[in-house]
Amino acid sequence: MQKKIFLSAAWEYLAMLNYEVDASVLQPYLPPYTTLDLYHGKALVSVVGFLFNDTKVLGISWPWHTNFEEVNLRFYVRYSDGKNWKRGTVFISEIVPKRAIAACANILYNEHYSTAKMFHSIKKEKNQLFVNYHWKKRNQQWNFITVEAGTDLQEIEPGSEAEFILEHYYGYNQLNKNTTIEYAVEHPRWQVYPVTSYLLQADIAKLYGKTFVQFIDGVEPRSVFLARGSAVIVRKPLKIKADS
Repeated sequence: MQKKIFLSAAWEYLAMLNYEVDASVLQPYLPPYTTLDLYHGKALVSVVGFLFNDTKVLGISWPWHTNFEEVNLRFYVRYSDGKNWKRGTVFISEIVPKRAIAACANILYNEHYSTAKMFHSIKKEKNQLFVNYHWKKRNQQWNFITVEAGTDLQEIEPGSEAEFILEHYYGYNQLNKNTTIEYAVEHPRWQVYPVTSYLLQADIAKLYGKTFVQFIDGVEPRSVFLARGSAVIVRKPLKIKADS
């Protein structure tokens, strides 16, 4: 039975910087019953900045919690329900400016949300699009993602790395050593802007741990995408256990 809707929103201007990592560094974060989803045999992580707009929780727009930024670090997994393989994401870190949003997601989905000061800018000048996300945790420096792109939207090519990164429609989190939380994320197939330049300036060690420094800090990403985004629905979670 399809789960009821927990959250609806518009996810917009998704700046996604993608890095190859050693698969072993992701094993501690791998939820039970899932396996790594590899792209041509490579384990990838993505640093993603995007906008939540028109957010509703259980159909309600909560004052001062409808439009905000998020920056996350995620990787990609698969789960077999016995009939089909489902492709999903696991979040190592999710940062938002709203404490209530972080608390709700952490309690219901066992996510890894934290809060920071955040702001963004989206500008269009002639045929160029400029997207910037800035965030700062207490007693830390300002971090930022900046992406420049053309304004002509493009379809995602079948079998491409963009399709691999963008076409995951489930989220998975470990609840305990025997239980995984699964939730469905629904949206139409996205389009992307042609990226012309980008920059990530961030304290990777403090944000994500020293394990990820060698793979992200000062490293050229293997790909960068800027997706236009769309309306999104997140279903209520279900629990996966050994006997489920």
